[in-house]
Amino acid sequence: MPIIMALCVVAGIFIGTFYANHFSGNRLNIINSGSNRLNNLLHIIDDQYVDKVNIDSLVDKAIPQILSELDPHSVYISAKDVQAANDDLKGSFSGVGIEFTIRQDTIHVQNVIKNGPAERAGILAGDKIVSVDGKRFVGKIVTNEEAQHRLKGPKDTKVKIGVERFGQKTVKYFTVTRGEIPQKSISATYMIDDETGYIRIKNFGETTYPEMLIALAKLSQEGFSNLVIDLRDNTGGYLNSAVQIANEFLPKNKLIVYTQGRKSPRQDYRSDGKGTYQNIPLVVLINEGSASASEIFAGAMQDNDRATIIGRRSFGKGLVQQQIGFPDGSMIRLTIARYYTPSGRCIQKPYVNGEDPEYQQDLMSRYLHGEFFSQDSIKHTGPAYHTANGRTVYGGGGITPDIFVPEDTTGITSYYKQASMSGLILQFAFTYTDDNRPKLNNFKEMMELSDYLTKQNTVEKFASYADHHGLQRRNLMIMKSHKLLERYINSRIVYNMLDEEAWNEYINQDDPVVLSAMKVFKNKSAFPKKPMKKVLKGKKIAMLGKHFDNVGLRRNLIANA
Repeated sequence: MPIIMALCVVAGIFIGTFYANHFSGNRLNIINSGSNRLNNLLHIIDDQYVDKVNIDSLVDKAIPQILSELDPHSVYISAKDVQAANDDLKGSFSGVGIEFTIRQDTIHVQNVIKNGPAERAGILAGDKIVSVDGKRFVGKIVTNEEAQHRLKGPKDTKVKIGVERFGQKTVKYFTVTRGEIPQKSISATYMIDDETGYIRIKNFGETTYPEMLIALAKLSQEGFSNLVIDLRDNTGGYLNSAVQIANEFLPKNKLIVYTQGRKSPRQDYRSDGKGTYQNIPLVVLINEGSASASEIFAGAMQDNDRATIIGRRSFGKGLVQQQIGFPDGSMIRLTIARYYTPSGRCIQKPYVNGEDPEYQQDLMSRYLHGEFFSQDSIKHTGPAYHTANGRTVYGGGGITPDIFVPEDTTGITSYYKQASMSGLILQFAFTYTDDNRPKLNNFKEMMELSDYLTKQNTVEKFASYADHHGLQRRNLMIMKSHKLLERYINSRIVYNMLDEEAWNEYINQDDPVVLSAMKVFKNKSAFPKKPMKKVLKGKKIAMLGKHFDNVGLRRNLIANA
């Protein structure tokens, strides 16, 4: 009997295989469900399509299309891009430790990470990388992606780098042992004046909370009694990091945020009362580039009436993504819930699906509609909610600041727009830095370098440089835009010679949003108060204040390796 049963099983396998191979195209019984249809479609293509098909490549192209039917923030990340996608939030990556820019098909070392592998090997800011591991690396093959591919690598591996150095005719070679390079999410911590500390958070990553504690401790040693947290152009990151930082400023049992989705039961995040800075006057700066976790923090501070929010309306991302990995190393970030601020509002702006053109063009639409210049142009698409003190706030479309600061257009001319958008200012600033590096090395502090640059008439030197590089001189426009041009040019030279903190300190000196924050502290109005009511002609009316000021555009695009 066992022998007969075994023979029957073998016969069944052969018969099944025969029919599957010969009749699958015509008589395949496809179960009428989406997942089975997709699996069978790929099987049919692989089995019967006229030409050889790379199924993995086909899947890589199909998955993003499927996710695009859901929402704008559910995305697919291929296996080769996963490392780069995670590096920004991990707090470190393995590489040589330089910041670089690519000019004229050559890598120029813009900054060398202090105590990093490149610095220990002897590479200097201003060096031009011309070879990697014995192979010449100049020309059209030099791209940001290829440069990072060659310079990054596993910890403790070695890379041989050839550089051309200013004033030297021969190529110098350095063997660099790659190491862990810290990727800080807090780019500036300093005292604006004797009482006010400033912290700029670029994103919310794995190390943001401990970085924040270190920054606060540093300011405490310097005696700060007011605090500005700058979240402008902070695109977000990990929810937990935003919650941890918010906890430092809130009394016990205050709701920070809650999340909820179809398959995700409501989860509340509350303060534990152990925060060290629950009573310090606080101002939070936001703009249209502030999204996700930065909106969670700003929303928690606003709804709990804990801080004054200053700037322009934030991006409006109220969706929570979960990372789900596949066996091949690729992954998706799938939206599993929405998050809600303490008042109950979801600040996610409206969308139809993942490829909604209106969603993609929202910031441009805001600009054209005039929202960057007038608070009255802000369109609230969601219902009204109320903060703990009864102030009105709105859902659906970002965090609207308590004090609106319009974008400053004073001094902007077509010449300035061309100079900044063409990249000529960045090119000139780097060339000027390179040509004057021996002299500029004498200045170690932002203020002394700034004072020196003010005397060098960098705007006139730039105008001559730009005229030789395709941007015709326009003297009247240059005079009108002189202050903006000088600010932009000198800020980039400060960044090239010192660091990102010095760059922030320089541009914040006359930043209207920062100046508005200083007025709030001066007036002792950082803690929002209940709306005042006054009886007038027998009727109660709410006395609401509108505050207008100014803000400049902040962008700092660098590459890391």
